[in-house]
Amino acid sequence: MTRKRIAVLALQGAFIEHEKMLTDIGVDSFEVRQLADWNQPKDGLIIPGGESTTQLKLLKDLGLLEPIRTAIEKGLPVFGTCAGLILLAKKVEGEDFDRISTMDIDVRRNAYGRQLGSFATKAEFKGIGEIPMTFIRAPYINNVYGSSEVLATAGGHIVAAKEGNQLVTSFHPELNDDTSVHRYFIDNML
Repeated sequence: MTRKRIAVLALQGAFIEHEKMLTDIGVDSFEVRQLADWNQPKDGLIIPGGESTTQLKLLKDLGLLEPIRTAIEKGLPVFGTCAGLILLAKKVEGEDFDRISTMDIDVRRNAYGRQLGSFATKAEFKGIGEIPMTFIRAPYINNVYGSSEVLATAGGHIVAAKEGNQLVTSFHPELNDDTSVHRYFIDNML
């Protein structure tokens, strides 16, 4: 069987931590910093946490926004964490501008407050079981619609969802030692 190869958006944010998780589960990865990187063969994409507005500006400036959106719409599996979730959402509370916007979710950014509002907890994740969840200035999903499906809630809020080839978490699974969410992406989305 051929090893999977995942593109990791490396413009800003926690991309190195995602690469380590992929290495830990035996999956190859490469960094996407420009269009030439994006044009390499890949089995999926990870969009890390960080600053969604910075990432969006860079995606537009580097000519990556449309190629990434088109690839996802054509079925490329994608996993977005925190800022990645915001970039994939079709609706973000209080904002009306273009993002990647491929997933039927309505999101509230910085829902848990500023950096001091960061926290860790454990909660059930559908198809995995109880997992650790680290939230840093995290968004949450107000609601899902269309064919999106809730995968996890924490504190009464939706914190993970999937739709077709897309997986999102408002928490950072790359910031602990539990590889189960990354395994879920590789095993169920690719």
